[in-house]
Formats: sequence, C-alpha cells, structure tokens
Amino acid sequence: MARLWICMGATTFFMAFVVFHFRSCRSPGLGTFAFFVSWRTEKPLYHLDVGWPKHPEYFTGTTFCVAVDSLKGLVYVAQRGDNIPKVLVFTEDGYFLRAWNDTVDTPHGIFATSTLYEQSVWITDVGSGSYGHTVKKYSSFGDLIQVLGTPGKKGTGINPIQFDNPAEIYVEDNGEMYLVDGDGGLNNRLLKLSQDFEMQWIRGEHGTGPAQFNIPHSVTVDSTGRVWVADRGNKRIQVFDKNTGEWLGAWSDCFKEDGPYSVRLTPDEKYLIVAQLNISRLILLSAPPVGMIGDCIVISTVQLASQVSPHLVDVDRRTGAIYVAELGAQQVQKYVPLK
Repeated sequence: MARLWICMGATTFFMAFVVFHFRSCRSPGLGTFAFFVSWRTEKPLYHLDVGWPKHPEYFTGTTFCVAVDSLKGLVYVAQRGDNIPKVLVFTEDGYFLRAWNDTVDTPHGIFATSTLYEQSVWITDVGSGSYGHTVKKYSSFGDLIQVLGTPGKKGTGINPIQFDNPAEIYVEDNGEMYLVDGDGGLNNRLLKLSQDFEMQWIRGEHGTGPAQFNIPHSVTVDSTGRVWVADRGNKRIQVFDKNTGEWLGAWSDCFKEDGPYSVRLTPDEKYLIVAQLNISRLILLSAPPVGMIGDCIVISTVQLASQVSPHLVDVDRRTGAIYVAELGAQQVQKYVPLK
C-alpha cells in the first residue's frame, strides 16, 4: 500500500478505490493536522461523517468508549479526566444534549439499552477510587439504578460477585448480560448473568489456551447464539456458545500486527467490526454462517492516521453507522455506510 502524507485540515472522504484519511490532531504533542492517501484494491464500505458532532469542543477529556441507543437516537460518550463531565449525551445528528458525572470514577466500557419504557446506560468502572471496580446501570440522565461488584474494592469472588478492572458489558434485549472482566487486573474471564443478575456461567483464566484470556477487552453477541470476545493480549477473537459457554473456536490470523480492542457486528450481521488501537485501524471481517467458525477473512479496512488510537466502538443497529472512541485524538467520530 502506497502512502502520501500531506498537511491540511481535518476530515475524511473516499473516492473509488482511493481512500483519503484525514486526521484531527487534538492531543498535545501530535503536531499539525495531517492525512495520508491509501491506494487499495478493496472497495471502501464506510465514509466519515465530517459534521458529527456539531460541537466537538465538548470533548474535554480522553474518550474511552461510546454507546448507541438506536431506538431513541442517542449517543453516549464516556471520557476520563479531572474536573470534567464523565458522560456526554449527543443526538445521532451530533447535537449535544447534556452531561453527567455522579458516581463515575474511571469509565472504560459503556453500553446503552432501550425499550419503549426505559432507557439505561451501563458503565464499567476501572477506577481505584470509591466507585471503581464496578459495573453500574444508570438512567439516561445519570441516575444510578444498579451496582454490580463492590465499589472501590477489587476481587475475584463470585458470590457476591467482584471485579478487577471490568472492561466491557453487552446486554441483550431480554436483559441477559455478558461481561469481560480483566483489563489488566486479577481476572481474565467472561461471565454471563441473567436479567436478575444471577450467574449463568463463567469461563476463563489467564493463559493462551482455548477459553483462556490475556486481557479480554470487548464482547458482543450475534443472533445465532455466539458470543465474540476480543482477547486483546493474545491477539485473537474467541467464540463461545451463549447458552452453555462452550468454546467454539478462535481467530488469530487477522491480528498479527495488533490485537483486537473492540468487536461489534453490523446490523445485518454480515461483518464483524474490529478496532486495532496500536496501528489505528478498523477492520471488517466476514461473519461465518451458523455452525462454523472457520478462518478470519478481512473484507475491508478503514486506516486511520497514526496515533488516533481507536479504543472501543459501537454500531447503530438501525442505520449501521459506526461510532469510534479515539484515545489519541481525544474524540469520537462517526462513520456512515456507503450506499
């Protein structure tokens, strides 16, 4: 792949098979605005929505994670920093609505659930303060509803449940939830809880074998009953049966350069979207049919500029838009499917 670096303003667009990636350098020490041009044989599937958000000045910290409420058209962003709001709420069109901060210490992962009667936001908190090592449920306005774990105390226990740097949570429409616990802490495990927070099964320990983890960092579930886990430190994705926890297989061939940091599915479940932080890249992988795991196949990529550092992503299940929380650029960007 050939690259041409040019210094200009910040945006991104695509033309035919030439992909132009522009970089917004907001972090100190990253220098001038820059982009490079990538010549690829593959057809690009997404383009950057340069108008989202309308007011990026609300990003005042390090943006770690993003969650989409597809039913209500809301986007939640969690950021870290001192004396700043930890959670920002935008519309899907990019208008800022509100912010809140109560009982959020150091957010890592965020997930939004929505019904006709309730809007909820789940946050995994890895802080060492009085709110850390917990997984918490909030209302859309920041009211604390539920706390899983022991606030401010890390641990490995199951009854009652304890966490050590819980990385991410995924909640199904029926209320069942899947948690990856172990962003560099004591635990390296995947847990399934019922809608009443009862333990259904637990898998994992530190290691490199099947159903072992080295920093399980992200989790998602498909409609066929498979749980996909970004096993970051082992540079692979592992797959489990959602009902039994049985290990179904793993992908590693696509992650020679960098491990997967985030995993989500497109609404039609044709592709898995994976973020690779250290090489600033999003890749779209072909999702295998039911009953197969097979080999990892890259369908398309979105190569961001260096040091953008995409951490966690989420997908609008109605529109297919991808929202990317970028540590290095300290912003969230929205990528829209090409028609």
